[in-house]
Amino acid sequence: MLAILAAAAVAAPADLTWMAGSWTHEQDGIVTRETWLPPLGGAMSGAGQTNRPGKPARSEFMTITAEPAGLTFTAHVQGQAPTPFVAIPSDPGSAVFENLTHDFPQRVIYRRCGQNLCAGIEGVVAGKPRAEHWTYVRASAPE
Repeated sequence: MLAILAAAAVAAPADLTWMAGSWTHEQDGIVTRETWLPPLGGAMSGAGQTNRPGKPARSEFMTITAEPAGLTFTAHVQGQAPTPFVAIPSDPGSAVFENLTHDFPQRVIYRRCGQNLCAGIEGVVAGKPRAEHWTYVRASAPE
């Protein structure tokens, strides 16, 4: 019974429409951008790019799909095998994905922050908690 209740508390891709759009975060000269397509056919696709001054841009591709294990966020980072994170129950307006066997991060978090999109990664590195968080603002349309 608890498993059924937990599964019911996890959103489907269609419930994550608030993530759709292009988002940007700028801090200390570092520009991070994410773009999420609206849900379609039980899936969402996203792309992220981080630009640090004097370094090559870092890009990744992400998906959120309904899998047998549950709603799954999969990160496709260049040079690494795809890494799945399965949704765990979270508050409305939030999506928390977890993979406790991954080195870092072990959790990927998205939540609504008013008009903004808050995101974060969390976990443990060398026995110490580590977290990175971003507050994205909606990007203006390209000119």
